[in-house]
This record gives sequence, C-alpha cells and structure tokens, in this order.
Amino acid sequence: MTNKKQSELNLRYQGFLETPFLFKYIFNGLHPLILKNKTKNHSFNNVVNNEPRLGKLVEYFVFNELIGIKSVNVLKTNIQIIKNKITIGEIDALIKHINKVIHLEIIYKFYLYDNLINTSEINKWIGPNRNDSLSKKLNKLKTKQFPLLFNKETILFLSTLGLDANLIHQRIYFKAQLFVPKQMNNYKFDYINNLCIKGYYLSLNEVQELPSSTLFYIPKKLDWIIDPHSLVKWMTHKQFLETISSYLTMNISPLCWIKKGNQLSKIFIVYWR
Repeated sequence: MTNKKQSELNLRYQGFLETPFLFKYIFNGLHPLILKNKTKNHSFNNVVNNEPRLGKLVEYFVFNELIGIKSVNVLKTNIQIIKNKITIGEIDALIKHINKVIHLEIIYKFYLYDNLINTSEINKWIGPNRNDSLSKKLNKLKTKQFPLLFNKETILFLSTLGLDANLIHQRIYFKAQLFVPKQMNNYKFDYINNLCIKGYYLSLNEVQELPSSTLFYIPKKLDWIIDPHSLVKWMTHKQFLETISSYLTMNISPLCWIKKGNQLSKIFIVYWR
C-alpha cells in the first residue's frame, strides 16, 4: 500500500474515532455498547485491498479500535449464518467485554432531519436520498438482526464455539453524523446525542443565494467521515452550480465541503427541498 493510501486511511480512521455515538443510553429497547476505556490503536495500519464500501471500511475501523482496548476480546467477526447453502444473515461480531459475551451490531450512518415530516422527532431522521431512515434501521435491528442470534442455524454455530445464545448480551455500536436545516443549527434534540450534529443542508436555491466568493468541494463517499480541510481542489461558486445540478437531477444529495473565507463547513445539498 502506498504512503498516500495509508495516509488517506488514517485520516478516515481519525474521523471515525472522533464521530460520537448516536445513543448514550438504552433507546427503544436497544442497548449501546459502553466502552469506558479508549483504544490504544490511534492509527490504522492494516492493509485494505481495493476500496471497500463505507460500511465495510467502518467495520475494519471498529475491529481495529476494539482490539486496542484491554477489556475487550474480539472473538469472531462477520459471521455468515447459512441454511441450505444460502446465507440468511450475518452477525457483525462476537466480543467479550468485562466477562460478558456480546453480539455486536455495527452501524455508521448519515441522517438529515426533515422538519417538514409530520411525525415524531425520531422518525424525521432520514437518509440524504430519502431511501433510508433512523426508524427503519432501529426496526431492522429489533426484528431481523438481533433475532438472528436465536435462529436454529446460529445456535448450532454457537455450540461449536462453546457458546449459549441465551447467555449472550446484545449491543449496538451506533455512530452517526447528523445534519439539520440551517435554521435549526442550534436546536437541541431530545432523543439523540446532539454532539452528532456535524452540519446543515441546503436546497439548490439556497446554494444559489450564497456569496459568489464561496468555494466548494465534493468528497468521495469514503471521505464523508473526515472533517473538512483546506488541502483539496476547490470549485468556484459558478463551477459548483454547474456540477451539482447533475447530482440533483438524478435524485442524489451529495455531501459537500464549503469554504467561506477561513471557515470550513460540512453540508449536504438536497434535491428534495
């Protein structure tokens, strides 16, 4: 792996480590993994072939972090549960933490708060392209991912490790970056960790109204994790408007960095406002 690739990975790893957990306490019956000790693995030195999707890269980062925590023993990762030669599900990890065996599900998400949806606060957090939502993810954890532990095939697999499903605790490792309408930048939400709010989102009309001196950059998906920095090739306001239109016409809401003077911000440009 080249030095440039390793440097990119470490920048992403730092962004991952600095991302807060979405829930500090039990929410909707789901228990967050509480880690009192920080990892000793402050860098990521593993070899990653090709460029994985963001979710897979985050898994590598989580395992690297957990291996560096003295009270954690990573027992097994990415466990495929198979029935009649067909994969029926996957358990992200089995770990041992302070004498408890834990079934751990790993989630790293980007959600935007749609304040125009007429529903409860937790249901207003949606994916940038509106094909995902926090409430759907929580429901999937409760109805599909965690029940997999008690599937007949899983129980048989666990027995080969000398483990009993009924004695395994279930925890979520849920990190997120959240974005709100610009006018809600200082709003405090009731159910989520407000430290997860990383920026805001704008419509095309709002982008057009920004000062012409504003600069823009569209990072690739794997760089969504990291904080904005100046060492990129910035686009002018005019160049950005020409570029962003093609995303929005395809119903894609990209994450962007913007630069106003010396101020850097992370925002989404959405097609649905």
